[in-house]
Amino acid sequence: MRKQQFVALLYGWIIILGLLLLTSIILAFFLQFTGLNEMTLSWITLAVGLISLFIGGVIAGVKGKEKGWIIGVITGAGFTLFVFLVQYLGYQQGFSLEQTLHHAGFILAALLGGVIGVNMIKSGSEI
Repeated sequence: MRKQQFVALLYGWIIILGLLLLTSIILAFFLQFTGLNEMTLSWITLAVGLISLFIGGVIAGVKGKEKGWIIGVITGAGFTLFVFLVQYLGYQQGFSLEQTLHHAGFILAALLGGVIGVNMIKSGSEI
């Protein structure tokens, strides 16, 4: 892996974590001050995760400039590994079937974002 691709992955991961942190704070306020229930919150967090990983994949693809699907998969898999390690080491729990399916969707969203990000460069509109 070249240095440019590694830097692209770091950009993608930082963007993902930043977006998730920001939306977590916003959702916490909504949960506190509105009648938002947990079922609605679970769907919202899934959508936010998919969008965040897609955007992180796009950023990683734009910065990587080639092999967008590989960069996207590694971006998504790195995020999934991070979440798994926090959950396993911090809470002594592995992934449930539902979480595994969510993270498979996250990896696919990042893959799609990486492909689109690389192709944005080829069409001439760099971020």
